[in-house]
Amino acid sequence: MSTLPNSLADLIGKPVNDIDTPALVIDLDAMKRNLARMAEFAKKHNIRWRPHAKLHKSSTLAKMQMRAGAIGVCVQKTSEAEAMVAGGVYNIYISNEVIAPGKLARVAALTQKVAAQGGHLAIAVDSTEGVIRLAQAMTEARIANKSAGATVIDVFVEIDVGQGRCGVEPGAAAVTLVLEIRKHPALRFAGLQAYHGKAQHMRSAQERRDAIAKAVEAVMLTRKLIEAQGITVELVTGAGTGSLILEAASGVYGELQAGSFMFMDADYAQNERDPSQPQFEHALFVKTQVVSTHAGHAVCDAGHKSHAIDSGLPLVHAFDSESELIFFNGGDEHGILRPAGDGKRLPGLGSMLWLIPGHCDPTVNLHDAMIGVVGGLRHGTVQRIYRVDARGALT
Repeated sequence: MSTLPNSLADLIGKPVNDIDTPALVIDLDAMKRNLARMAEFAKKHNIRWRPHAKLHKSSTLAKMQMRAGAIGVCVQKTSEAEAMVAGGVYNIYISNEVIAPGKLARVAALTQKVAAQGGHLAIAVDSTEGVIRLAQAMTEARIANKSAGATVIDVFVEIDVGQGRCGVEPGAAAVTLVLEIRKHPALRFAGLQAYHGKAQHMRSAQERRDAIAKAVEAVMLTRKLIEAQGITVELVTGAGTGSLILEAASGVYGELQAGSFMFMDADYAQNERDPSQPQFEHALFVKTQVVSTHAGHAVCDAGHKSHAIDSGLPLVHAFDSESELIFFNGGDEHGILRPAGDGKRLPGLGSMLWLIPGHCDPTVNLHDAMIGVVGGLRHGTVQRIYRVDARGALT
C-alpha cells in the first residue's frame, strides 16, 4: 500500500478549518451514532448483519463494524475482497457473480488465505456455468497448493426478486443451481441471495413495503421448492438501508446487507421515512471552499471529480436557515451555488461549505482518504485519517 501524504497525517489534532479543499470528511460522532443504532436494531430483531464494505472501502471501518456486532462484510468485487483481507478482515461475502477464470483463481486463492486465518469466504452464483467454473478454480487451487483436503467456499444462489439485474428466476431455476452446487465437494450451498436494490430508493414507504412483500413471496416459493428436495436453506441474505426494516420483519431473511446507513447520502434523504426505521444521520461530507463570487451566484472548488453525481447533485449542508443554498453543476472542478430562496444569503469569498454527496459509494471511490472529525463540522477537530483501501478496486 502506498503511504498517505504527510499533509494528511499532520492534520490530526488540528481544527476542521485546517482541512484543505476539496476533501472527503466523516463526522465521526454522527457515524458512530448510526453504527450504534444499526447494532441495536439487529440485536432487537435477532438478525445478523453483514454491511457492504463497498460503501467505505476501508478495512479499518470494516473492523469497526465487526467490533460493533457485524458478522462480517459484503463486497462486490474480487479486488475489494483482496483489499479487505490485506487489511485484516477475514469474513467476507462477495455478493456478486464472478465468471472470468483469472478472477475465479484469485477467489480460490483468497478462500485458502482467509481459511488459514480462521476466516471464511462466500460468493454468489446465478448460472450453472458459474458454478462449474468456480468448482474448477477451487480444485485447481487445491492441486497447485498440494492440499490434502479441499478448502470449502460457501455459495449463495442469487434470485432476482425485483432488481432486474443479476439472479435467476425464483423457483425451479434456483433449485437446478442448488443441485449443481451439491455435486462439488469444494462448494457448500449456504442459502439464497435475495437483494432488491431498486426498492432502496422508492420514495414512498408504501412502495417499498409492496416491493419487499413481493420479494418475500419469491423467496418463500424458492425455499419451499429447494426444501422439497430434502435440502435445507440455512440463510436468506439481502436488504439495504432503504428497506432493512421490512426484511427484518419478514421472518424470512436472516441477514441484512445494509451499508449506506453508516454515511447516508443525499439520495436517501429524499425517501419518505418509515416510522419504524432507525433514524440515521448524514455523516459523510465533501468540504469545499468558495473560490469566486458574483452578484447572483458563488463558485466552490468541488466538482464532479470530488463527488459522484449518478444519483443527483449534492445537497449543501446549511447551519442556519439564512444560509440555505442550492448546488448546480459547474463541471469537473467547480460547483455553482445559488440562494435557495428570497432572503437567503450567498457565502463570501473563502467561505468553507459542506456538501452531502448524492451517492456515497462512488464518491468514496474518488478519494484516497477520508478525514474523520469529532466535535462537529463547525468547531470540530481532526481525529483520524482513514485510507480508502479498495479505491479503484474494480476487478
